[in-house]
Amino acid sequence: MNRFFPALAGALMALMPAAGAAESYDNVIQAELRPGWRAADGDHIAALHLRLSPGWKTYWRAPGDAGIPPLFDWRNGRNVMSVQVEWPAPQVFYQSGMRSVGYSSDVILPLRIDLRHGGQDVRLSGVIDLGICKEVCIPHRVRVEAVLPASARKPDPAIAAAMADTPYSASEAGVRAVSCEVTLIDGGVLLRTEIDMPRNGGREATVIETANPQVWVAEPNSWWEGSRLVSETRLLHADGAPFALDRSGVRITVLGTQAVDIQGCD
Repeated sequence: MNRFFPALAGALMALMPAAGAAESYDNVIQAELRPGWRAADGDHIAALHLRLSPGWKTYWRAPGDAGIPPLFDWRNGRNVMSVQVEWPAPQVFYQSGMRSVGYSSDVILPLRIDLRHGGQDVRLSGVIDLGICKEVCIPHRVRVEAVLPASARKPDPAIAAAMADTPYSASEAGVRAVSCEVTLIDGGVLLRTEIDMPRNGGREATVIETANPQVWVAEPNSWWEGSRLVSETRLLHADGAPFALDRSGVRITVLGTQAVDIQGCD
């Protein structure tokens, strides 16, 4: 979402250090670009490599109530049409009674770069605003830049491993059906999703996103009913305004022994 609700903002402020604190957090996280390789389809595959000090974590694209969503600015690159982050499956954390979703230790985020001129090198330059968290949670900015050579053809094993760790698609995971039921509540809607899919063992958690960045999605409650994984959550507009839910834009990620990325519901 683009702005925090007052309650969420207050919760995050409680986790942040006091104003004027002299402590520097630059040594907590190091960032670099892995130059990667030129793929057969003409895209360039690279990666943002983040190294976090022990005990620290950073956040996934949908970070949860206790997280800070990452923002990427790649506008200063050369020979770059667009950059797409391919997100490996994240972990679920709990702090101060709130859930967050993200990564710890070494984090490799694969980048798929659409080029303006396929036969030329790429200069990729990025400014990334993200959250880092231990006893405190703070916003932090890192800058990265590297030349990605057109002549590179050998895949980077670390990037390839991170790409292999992205969630399965619904068809790959054997999802048979997905349904959404919407009920109006005060100030928003209650969304109930049901996913008919095989159980994989362990305890599954779900993350629900919508196509509208102004819609806030609460942490879902999830449970099994036979072969269906059921989740319920509240959706509220950042401005308190009424909104229509585009069911085709609902994105459900199931996290557990096997992560599954589900696009849209009936």
